Amino acid sequence: MLDKEKEYYSPSVKLIAGTDEAGRGPLAGPVVVAAVIFDPDYQNELINDSKQLTAKKREELFEIIKRDALAYSIVSLSAEEIDRINIYEAARKGMKEAVDSLKVKPDFVLTDAMPLPGFHIPFEPIIKGDAKCLCIAAASILAKVTRDRYMVELEKQYPQFSFAAHKGYGTKQHLAELAKYGPIKGVHRFSFKPVQMTSIFDFL
Repeated sequence: MLDKEKEYYSPSVKLIAGTDEAGRGPLAGPVVVAAVIFDPDYQNELINDSKQLTAKKREELFEIIKRDALAYSIVSLSAEEIDRINIYEAARKGMKEAVDSLKVKPDFVLTDAMPLPGFHIPFEPIIKGDAKCLCIAAASILAKVTRDRYMVELEKQYPQFSFAAHKGYGTKQHLAELAKYGPIKGVHRFSFKPVQMTSIFDFL
């Protein structure tokens, strides 16, 4: 059971938000960040790190988490924003925005290994937090499902790229598509080296 967050509850910490992102590594698409607050007594043994779950199970849990959470939020930062401030800072910014967007305000924030210097709410970065804390794991599921759905829809707009299959990651298939068609403005991350290597071509 993922229950490390229970160590952080106290008389002054009654509500904890967990936050995590999906999409730091891909060459295309946004980075999506979610934040989740559960009731301190909430339990769900099906919730786990999104990487440990099948796509079908993530989809099922997506609806359960939204139903059961005291509050949740999901934010997205574009490829252009990633290029402007870098992917690490984009993920950090997204975590702050996701927490600030919660309809219920937490007393404490747990992140998946991401420090939030200067944030107005006390926080703790947890290494491999999505495998230790229920609220972080839930956030990872919301972020992953949201981003995957976005990439499936993106392929309908740009059918020359197999975004539904590779989700923008630097797979052999995606690199071949980049070499053939060139990167797309507003979709690909031009600050990432594999994209830079193909951006000498006229892009779409």
